[in-house]
Amino acid sequence: MARMVCTGAQMSCSMGTSPSAFQATRTNVIGPTAAGVITDFDLASIAPFGLCQSLGNPQVAAATAAAQGVLSPQPCMPVIVGAWTPGSAKVTIGEVPALDDSSQCVCSWGGTITVSSPGQENTTVQ
Repeated sequence: MARMVCTGAQMSCSMGTSPSAFQATRTNVIGPTAAGVITDFDLASIAPFGLCQSLGNPQVAAATAAAQGVLSPQPCMPVIVGAWTPGSAKVTIGEVPALDDSSQCVCSWGGTITVSSPGQENTTVQ
């Protein structure tokens, strides 16, 4: 079973150099923390992942070109293209599917964002 993602969950991006912490944007509290939903995908919820290594990112591409082709990671600024998927099939919060630790979202620069730790261990969702 998947575990519900809450504020403080740890995330990683396949194109980032550092983990990031998740911040639920609603006040849906389970235990001591706020629970996430699939629509929590803006910069208020998903903080930068250190440096971006994707050549799809114009800043990385320009810096790499200036360095004569040597990959030159630049500060990460995620541009998420849509909601987390798939989310919980059965649990909703305010009619929006709950975010679980098997969900992913995609950055327009080519990175895939995943949950490495849900921020809590007690609440499971289906």
